[in-house]
Amino acid sequence: MRSVRMTEELWQHLLSLREGSPSPFPADADASFLALYRPIAIRDRPLVLAQVGQSLDGRVATPTGDAQDVSGCDGIAHLHRCRALVDAVIVGVGTVVADNPSLSVRAVSGKSPVRVVVDCNGRMPERAKMLHDGGMPVLVLQADDVPSGSIRHEVIRLPRHTDGGLAPRAILEALAERGLTTVLVEGGANTISRFVDAHLIDRLHVSVAPIIIGSGPAGIRLSPIDRLSEARRPDVEVYNIGTDIVFDCNFRSEIRQEAASPAADRQDILMADLA
Repeated sequence: MRSVRMTEELWQHLLSLREGSPSPFPADADASFLALYRPIAIRDRPLVLAQVGQSLDGRVATPTGDAQDVSGCDGIAHLHRCRALVDAVIVGVGTVVADNPSLSVRAVSGKSPVRVVVDCNGRMPERAKMLHDGGMPVLVLQADDVPSGSIRHEVIRLPRHTDGGLAPRAILEALAERGLTTVLVEGGANTISRFVDAHLIDRLHVSVAPIIIGSGPAGIRLSPIDRLSEARRPDVEVYNIGTDIVFDCNFRSEIRQEAASPAADRQDILMADLA
């Protein structure tokens, strides 16, 4: 495990990488944080990052939905750094209904990302905070058979598949057409899980806070497997960032390993109208 400390000078260097005009690397800076954030900051190829903030027992909220203090202050800063380094952040409409998030960058310096809501059936609340806060644009993704509503922000219509969902790959392609190629999938559990199941996540950050909730929803719910040999096995680096521990899971390395062996047929996982 790497014990690391972010400095403002190092953070400004990472922001300069994101803008494509890198400043000199601070001579006395701890390079461990660079390994955690540089893959997100650089723009040499598209990247899809997922982030989960959870308790020691893998819960993201209480059974009543209280998720206010799951992450410590350093875990929150980590999430906001991820937002500041990406082009767009994706959540399901269930997260908007339950939490009414802003999805902006507040805990650190940097630009906020474009906000993207997967809203298959047109449930986006017209009074959602993000629609009226004057912040970055909001893109609402709906099935192409949903009647036009009164939302004053851009709606992207994608084909509805037979199970009623939207394909994660189609979502990423629609964002890439708009120049949004570095993407954070932030929540909720169903949204993150469908992107993972579709093998479209490059890196997964699991931020663990030292609390035990005991019951409540889990941060990731993947399709069931019969044998542990079928479990996902990304390369993992572990970072002590202060109040929380971050597991940086590199799925690109897993894909390279699978490419060396015969690949099993995979179904295209579809997005449901959930969190």
